[in-house]
Amino acid sequence: MSSLSLHQNATQQIFEHAKWLRNNVTLTESILWEEVRNKKLGVKFRRQHPLGAYVVDFYCHELRLVIELDGEYHTSVHQQGVDQEKDLELLGSGCTVLRINDKEVLEKLPGVIELLKLTVSDLKKNII
Repeated sequence: MSSLSLHQNATQQIFEHAKWLRNNVTLTESILWEEVRNKKLGVKFRRQHPLGAYVVDFYCHELRLVIELDGEYHTSVHQQGVDQEKDLELLGSGCTVLRINDKEVLEKLPGVIELLKLTVSDLKKNII
């Protein structure tokens, strides 16, 4: 994997936007944060983390794992294109990107947590 700094040269504007997002958390972000914070999955996650030109919903630097929660806003054709571009750039930087629909967090949280546990386990196996 290529080297990836903690913030991948994020600008001050990106840091300020991340701070705003942390102070204006959505319901699903709050729910998932309670499940991943304090190393509950065995690794540290950060929320609304500046990473290059983007702010990602959740980020585990140790595993280079990005978790993005997609609400109604992400169903538009335009936003799906923006999300795809973001994902490709993050993948190109050596990150693994998981996109999870808000509805899954609200209605099937145990399944979401199981997916995250499996992903973390798989990624840990690949760390040398």
